[in-house]
Amino acid sequence: MLRPVELEVRHLRALCAIADTGSVHKAARQLGMTQPSLTTQLRRIEQAVGGQLFSRERTGSIPTPLGKFVLCRARPLVAEMTALVSEARAAASRAGGEYLRIGSTGSPAVPGWLRRLRARLPETDTTFHMDASSHTLLRMLTANQLDAVFVHEVEGSPLRIPDGVELHVLVEREPQFVALSATHPAASRPVLSLAELAHERWMVDPTADGEWTGLRRVFAEAGIDPRVEHGDHLAAADLVAAGEVVAPCQPTAAPRPGWVVRPLLGDPLAVRLLLATREAAPEGAPDTAPVLEPAALLADLEAAYREVAWASDAYRHWYQRHDDASSLPFSIVA
Repeated sequence: MLRPVELEVRHLRALCAIADTGSVHKAARQLGMTQPSLTTQLRRIEQAVGGQLFSRERTGSIPTPLGKFVLCRARPLVAEMTALVSEARAAASRAGGEYLRIGSTGSPAVPGWLRRLRARLPETDTTFHMDASSHTLLRMLTANQLDAVFVHEVEGSPLRIPDGVELHVLVEREPQFVALSATHPAASRPVLSLAELAHERWMVDPTADGEWTGLRRVFAEAGIDPRVEHGDHLAAADLVAAGEVVAPCQPTAAPRPGWVVRPLLGDPLAVRLLLATREAAPEGAPDTAPVLEPAALLADLEAAYREVAWASDAYRHWYQRHDDASSLPFSIVA
């Protein structure tokens, strides 16, 4: 009788290979093993979890319900371990050299920011991490996994700022616009009210901290209760273009085929844009400051933001209509 094994990452990687290739034979070849060895390993894994993970069908090895459950948990673990090894090797290879680790929620300003940072620091290894959650990025900053993060704080839903974090304001109040299909009856109007979109399906990203809370607040203040769908911004783009949903969006959002971006009357929904860095380490403590001072990081971010703001027709026209836009880090000439 085969002795059950303690599951290791290599066992999870073997299960993923069988599922991906559809056969033990192909998976063994991919993993550099013999088929009998992988078959024996699979049996021991099945003993360890207490059930059959694959059924042998004419079309190949098909995950059983238990197999599907195990694979759902295994895949992220394998991906995390692969990322850990890759990042550790990268860190080892640049040991002794300078590096800058940048994080951000999604923003059209990020490519221009990175371009400027890499031009400013050509000998520095500058890397980038994106996450929809501002709180996740702030935690990574305090854990010394990132050196600076560009995050947004939805109005009425303040971020929980960890100790040791220093905030630098890029934009005190950036209005949030709405994306809708170019064929929508209201698409031809320059400014839209929440009331005329009350019967639409709205799509929000539940992983973006504060987005749903902020939108729910403005709906309540407007006295409307529209239908809401949950999905990320990539899913929203296709659904908006198809006329299935409308979605809040950044005023700097680039034009996409099939949809338009319009400001909301009265700018009821807004965010504060922030650059966060770690506070200076106390005297005698290990120095974890980035290779670039916060003022320089912010200057390059401001320049990148101005670039995408100028390129947005909707944002530029909004700016020209407002006399109270002095808090924005750019100036637009009519």
